[in-house]
Amino acid sequence: MEYSMKQLAAVMLLALASAMIVAAQNMEQDMVDAHNAVRANVSVPPVSWDPTVAAYAEAWAEKRRADCLVEHSPQDRPYGENIAGANGTEWKEVDAVDFWVLEKQYYDHATNTCSAPPGESCDAYTQLVWRDTKFIGCAGVICDGDVGVFLICSYDPPGNVVGESPY
Repeated sequence: MEYSMKQLAAVMLLALASAMIVAAQNMEQDMVDAHNAVRANVSVPPVSWDPTVAAYAEAWAEKRRADCLVEHSPQDRPYGENIAGANGTEWKEVDAVDFWVLEKQYYDHATNTCSAPPGESCDAYTQLVWRDTKFIGCAGVICDGDVGVFLICSYDPPGNVVGESPY
């Protein structure tokens, strides 16, 4: 069977779109699974993926694509937020969860305090395990010029309420 160039282009476009959808679905499930594994370690309920929360994360990731600055979205954001960035493009989204979990070493649950050294924090870890958070949405981009990656996860409802313990 012989295909015209239009037919071949349409088949290739459909295959590419299907691959992108599968990759996006895997990222969603991978991120939910990674979050829930960490949350299970401290006996808090699992989170689910929310497309509205993910759309917010995607919009902010797209804004960071051009400059690759690891910056939070505006302070009046409706969601909690964790961000990460790395040089190069050989980085998986779930690596960010492992990165945020590193902050656990500074968090003392018994006193609900953080003893992080200057330049470090516990906020990403405590947001990740915040007991009241029910939904997440994450997005990542390869920055223009392939200089690095930017990743964001948004959390609903947000955590890190001053004076409250995450779990």
